[in-house]
Amino acid sequence: MSQFVQQLVNGLSLGAIYALIALGYTMVYGILRLINFAHGDVYMVGAFVGYYLGRILNAGAASSSPSVLNFFLVLGGSMGACALLGWVLERSAYRPLRKAPRLNALITAIGISLLLENLGQLIFGADPKDFPTLVERTSLSVGIVTFSNIQLIVIVTAIVLMLGLQYIVHRTKMGTAMRAVSFSHDASGLMGINIHRVISFTFVLGSALAAAAGILVGLYNPKIDPLMGIMPGLKAFVAAVLGGIGNIPGAIVGGLIMGVAETLTIGYLSSTYRDAITFVILVAVLLFRPTGLFGTTARAKV
Repeated sequence: MSQFVQQLVNGLSLGAIYALIALGYTMVYGILRLINFAHGDVYMVGAFVGYYLGRILNAGAASSSPSVLNFFLVLGGSMGACALLGWVLERSAYRPLRKAPRLNALITAIGISLLLENLGQLIFGADPKDFPTLVERTSLSVGIVTFSNIQLIVIVTAIVLMLGLQYIVHRTKMGTAMRAVSFSHDASGLMGINIHRVISFTFVLGSALAAAAGILVGLYNPKIDPLMGIMPGLKAFVAAVLGGIGNIPGAIVGGLIMGVAETLTIGYLSSTYRDAITFVILVAVLLFRPTGLFGTTARAKV
């Protein structure tokens, strides 16, 4: 029983990271009906921005001991940098294809993904790098469960960001515009909503959350490399599909399920199958519930 609870805690901390990445997929799809396959590489860029910001702050060195302040500075800087990257990608690559067939935008997303991966290897180097120590790692015990302060920081930070996203979507004017545009571009435009600005904001928001996931991964598993976004990006996409692509609460639940499933697979079967379980879940969802856990089937009039 103790092992199961321990794996559950590990899975929730990992799943929270997947959920943050999945939110970017599901928001962009909800607005544009586009699978942004470059999103996992934005997460990679966020991790490397955090890496260099951490080095600038001299985190982990004797002259500057790790602190929560360093963590928040790196987190904010990385989210800001990736928010700008998301805006640039939307403005330069996706907006010109707004009226083009969806296949064009999908191919462009794959091209941007490959571009970011290769630029990452060219600029950052292909060798894995040790993420700076932003917070000293300590262990905490509650009953039969032992977890690290890093896991607690990951879960709490993810919850705060998810609650912030829910507030933006449901309590702000921009969030109302986002929900309107997700229903109909034409009707939203007739109501005076600036559709281009809403779409840009969606990319900015999703990219910032991906950057936050990159920083949390750097804390949780301090090895980063330019190709680190490929598999987590695919897993986050599966999480979005599992929850119901386009549904924000569904992406959160899907990410948590993916994280728990992966850690249980490692704990009870073998680490060899940690990636395979992702695609087993994807096939099962497509076979038995293609709309996902929270998705609904929309009727189209012919």
